[in-house]
Amino acid sequence: MPFQDSSHVLVDPRPANSQHALQGHQNDSSPHKTTEVPINQHSGRGSCRGDERRLMSILTSLSKVPVLFLLLYMFICSLDVLSSAFQLAGGKVAGTIFKENAILSNPVAGLVVGILVTVLVQSSSTSTSIVVSLVSSGLLEVQSAIPIIMGSNIGTSVTNTIVALMQAGERDEFRQAFAGATVHDCFNWLTVLVLLPLEAASGLVRRLSHVTVTSLSLHSGEEAPELLKVLTEPLTKLVIQLDKSVITGLAMGDEGMRNRSLVKVWCHGSIHRITSNISSENGTAENVTLERYHQKCRHLFVDSSLSDLAVGIILLAVSLLVLCTCLILLVKLLNSLLKGQVAKVIQKIINTDFPSPFGWLAGYLAILVGAGMTFVVQSSSVFTSAITPLIGLGVISLERAYPLTLGSNMGTTTTAILAALASPGDKLAAAFQVALCHFFFNVLGILLWYPVPFTRLPIRMARFLGEQTAAYRWFAVLYLILCFLLFPSVVFGLSMAGWRVMVAVGVPFVTAVLFVAVVNLLQARRPRYLPAGLRTWAFLPMWMRSLQPMDAFITRVTLSCTQKTWRGQTRGQPFGELCPAQRKADGLIEVPAVTAASHINIQTIEAGRSTRL
Repeated sequence: MPFQDSSHVLVDPRPANSQHALQGHQNDSSPHKTTEVPINQHSGRGSCRGDERRLMSILTSLSKVPVLFLLLYMFICSLDVLSSAFQLAGGKVAGTIFKENAILSNPVAGLVVGILVTVLVQSSSTSTSIVVSLVSSGLLEVQSAIPIIMGSNIGTSVTNTIVALMQAGERDEFRQAFAGATVHDCFNWLTVLVLLPLEAASGLVRRLSHVTVTSLSLHSGEEAPELLKVLTEPLTKLVIQLDKSVITGLAMGDEGMRNRSLVKVWCHGSIHRITSNISSENGTAENVTLERYHQKCRHLFVDSSLSDLAVGIILLAVSLLVLCTCLILLVKLLNSLLKGQVAKVIQKIINTDFPSPFGWLAGYLAILVGAGMTFVVQSSSVFTSAITPLIGLGVISLERAYPLTLGSNMGTTTTAILAALASPGDKLAAAFQVALCHFFFNVLGILLWYPVPFTRLPIRMARFLGEQTAAYRWFAVLYLILCFLLFPSVVFGLSMAGWRVMVAVGVPFVTAVLFVAVVNLLQARRPRYLPAGLRTWAFLPMWMRSLQPMDAFITRVTLSCTQKTWRGQTRGQPFGELCPAQRKADGLIEVPAVTAASHINIQTIEAGRSTRL
């Protein structure tokens, strides 16, 4: 047996087939010849191996960075193609909706139209540009355009909410990502609830924008710089190119656009100069140079015989597939990069406030960063969708994501302002005023819901929504349907029925919502101020105060469908005959139904919780 002392280790120096002579002390009486190797030589060898492992780890991490940027590039391109797909599928419908000027004169209807159109085309810039064209041509007044702009601000936040659904596989990540995505929705809805009635009563935003326009000496300038599109358009233009003038033409009442495809066929290309003599009004001949463009666009669907709807559905499926794949790979790659000390350092840098008494400056700096980054990428949807996975991973806290989102809202309006400044002279004032309305809406919203910490309700609302989606994942889909489709459609129908019907339905609904919100707040903070009967909601039926009954119903329906699928795959083997281990492995464990006894138990538990509060 070899032995070890404080200075030397005895090892066998000869590997198999070794012909080397022994060095050092040899013991001839032992069957195994040994030699002495200094310990520092052995530890040096281990140190070299450790350095090699660290070097390989660094090189592996560095090699992941280009892959990370490639996935981010593909993710942004897929968002662009997704927007084009929605415009192909619903762009003409959106243009037709804008055509009804009698509807748009109703502020509530205009708000809902802005939401639905932006959800249909997945681009607030497209809906805003249509509004600018309508105002510039005199078909729509600025007063009627402001609610549409507010609605487009709400509709554009659906994109990052959809992106958050891609992290539903991990419960904690899903809770944080969904809260980070819906903080944008909550801010926009709360701002609209305050500013829309105020605008209808006083015209605050319209007056501010009008005073600003009249006090400035405006001149038509160059187009807004498209910094990100310089990188993304070479790829997205190979997939699809759209003629957005079709949607604008339909909105302005040009019926000739109805039979025209949104898929662009002819692009600006080779220039043929033709000089001809044309007689002017005073009888003199003038040489006029005509420029004609005769080059076909180069993209996948340029010669396709498919309808716009069919092309839109194909692109929608492909873009969602690419978006989901890129997002899943991005999350996994970020998980591998942002771990250990690296993650702690990044979290500390992003989420740490300034030293006292300047801690409040960190949030305003985040607003400026969000505005600057959105100006660079030219899209609030791209910026908020890109930070959503980071929120899910915990790299960016919800408290820091909130000012970043507010800055993103401001950044996208500055881009619209620069675009409006590039309008022709006769349309410049109207286009600039509409863009300023968008800007003032977001600035007033920030003043309402950010400077005072107590007023940061969107953070608390978003955290509540995140907790609900973590407990009941189907709630996220229900939220999207209710918030962006069903609720706006119901409000639109009520507004069309007349203001009396809308007031008769809306006032009791708003009163009930405010009552529940106030009672919940008092139950959590000052229960002694409430009557004994209102200190808990135990007197209400279970379905009115909990999502558990609906969750049990959805679970039973899902399990029923799973059982049928399982029976079909096992050639009629009854579901009940499966062994418990197999049922557990396949995720087919049945959830017990909510019985009367369990109903009473749940009531008792919740009553106990409320009493403890």
